[in-house]
Amino acid sequence: MLVQVLFDLDYICAMARDEQLKERWEQVVSKLSARFADGEVLDLDAIIYLIGVQELGKPDKRFKKDDKINLMHIAICRLLEPFGYYRFDYQDEDGWPHYEIIEPLPALKAGEQSLLMKEAIVQYFLEKELVQ
Repeated sequence: MLVQVLFDLDYICAMARDEQLKERWEQVVSKLSARFADGEVLDLDAIIYLIGVQELGKPDKRFKKDDKINLMHIAICRLLEPFGYYRFDYQDEDGWPHYEIIEPLPALKAGEQSLLMKEAIVQYFLEKELVQ
């Protein structure tokens, strides 16, 4: 009986965390879409790109396609840094941050990758006080 109660409590806590993540994710999407997408809804990749631009600190610069990929890489490294996967290493002479891999990313299915990134993005914007 106690095992079932503990299982039920874990399940309820997980559901509450999922609901809170969903609400916070919707706040992030809504606020960023209103500010940067002229009424369109930004997707996960667009939000990762915006975080890369933020982390580079050059919001007014026009970027080439290769730069856009690098900006998304910067964002992913920054977002996963608190999870122990990356550590900031240095900033090069052009101002681009570089990270080193601390722990390889686990093999995740697409849905799991998306969930991890959403959690990391929500955490990032909690730190920036965009969401509560």
